[in-house]
Amino acid sequence: MTNLQNSSYDTVLTGWRMLLAGAQMLFVAFGSLVLVPLITGLDPSVALFTAGLGTLIFQLTTKRSIPVFLGSSFAFIAPIIFAVETWGQAATMGALFCAGLVYVLLSVLVAMRGPDFLHRLLPPVVTGPIIMVIGLGLAPVAVNMAIGKTGDGSAVLFTQAEALMLSMPALLTTLLVATFAKGVFRLVPIISGVAVGYIVAEFMGLVDRSAVVNSDWVSVPGFVMPEFQIAAILFMLPVAIAPAIEHVGDVLAIGSVTGKDYVQKPGLHRTLLGDGLATSAASLFGGPPNTTYSEVTGAVMLTRAFNPVVMTWAAIFAICLAFIAKFGASLQTIPAPVMGGIMILLFGSIAGVGMNILIKARIDLSAQRNLVIVAVTLVFGVGGMIIGVNDFQLQGVSLCGIVAIALNLILPQPKVVEDRRKEQGLVDDVTQRGH
Repeated sequence: MTNLQNSSYDTVLTGWRMLLAGAQMLFVAFGSLVLVPLITGLDPSVALFTAGLGTLIFQLTTKRSIPVFLGSSFAFIAPIIFAVETWGQAATMGALFCAGLVYVLLSVLVAMRGPDFLHRLLPPVVTGPIIMVIGLGLAPVAVNMAIGKTGDGSAVLFTQAEALMLSMPALLTTLLVATFAKGVFRLVPIISGVAVGYIVAEFMGLVDRSAVVNSDWVSVPGFVMPEFQIAAILFMLPVAIAPAIEHVGDVLAIGSVTGKDYVQKPGLHRTLLGDGLATSAASLFGGPPNTTYSEVTGAVMLTRAFNPVVMTWAAIFAICLAFIAKFGASLQTIPAPVMGGIMILLFGSIAGVGMNILIKARIDLSAQRNLVIVAVTLVFGVGGMIIGVNDFQLQGVSLCGIVAIALNLILPQPKVVEDRRKEQGLVDDVTQRGH
């Protein structure tokens, strides 16, 4: 009888531990998750809901075999801002729905041709500069918000002195926590930066709580139904290229943490399919695209919480929080300069990731082919090149993705093998003459 009681107690205890671990995983992902909607003007409550929903869809697709949590993708920030300003939020959601289908198409191709297909289509010389453009292209948005302007610099929200008093403490706190903090605290630099910036804003009297006071405690998030406009869709489709290759890296990373080969089982095609379906599902409600979160991978490594059920609980908590209206309203009271300060480090880090891809792959930029691909991609992206007519225009990450892939396919590969064959032929000829 005693053994039976102990067994039951252990089961309950394990359940509670999973529940608490799930709450911790959401806490780790929370800062990045809500940062994207706050920057792009989307509803953070909807982002919470779609992150939870997307995680559950991913688990269903991968047979709940991988301990990952899906949240808002940073790669889509600039395209979302541009698309909302150009075509409106509903059309942007329709375009994001179609971008999710790009993942689905890639998953089919990977299933048919194997995981190496993605690496052949998107080698480091292509993905590196594209990811650098994502970070560098957003640099003006971060600086504008840090000095008290709107992201596009069209309006002044705070005086520059007030803005710097908020943005610099937030930036300093974020980089110090990311650099010097230990354990799980090192995984929450964004939340730490927001907290310090918000406290400073409170002391300066720069927080407007009227939206919180006037909101209900519980309500349905502000869902937005998608509309489909061909110009917006064609603009958004190429943006999915960079996050797709990042997804492969995330799957490899979580596999190295847990000691399992997820590329083989459940298979990269299933993980890509789950990511794509999650992104398309998010757009049906007005949420940002989803992607696997490296912060959560770090938390899994520290806590050794390898059971995917933990992420189920994190998803449930995210969905529940989405319906607490005062919580969502509180998130929107964070002053823009606080977000700007954090974004300076965040967007610079994204550019650094792209640079690191080139370095780790040992891309030789003295080779003219590689230099051309990287140079043209960077200048097109950072310089703001626009190609198109009337309602259809390509720019930013969309244009860079197409250009980088096209150049990689068109430009001839270095003729190392051919040169070796010529050298061997010359040697054979000399040998024959000698005889």
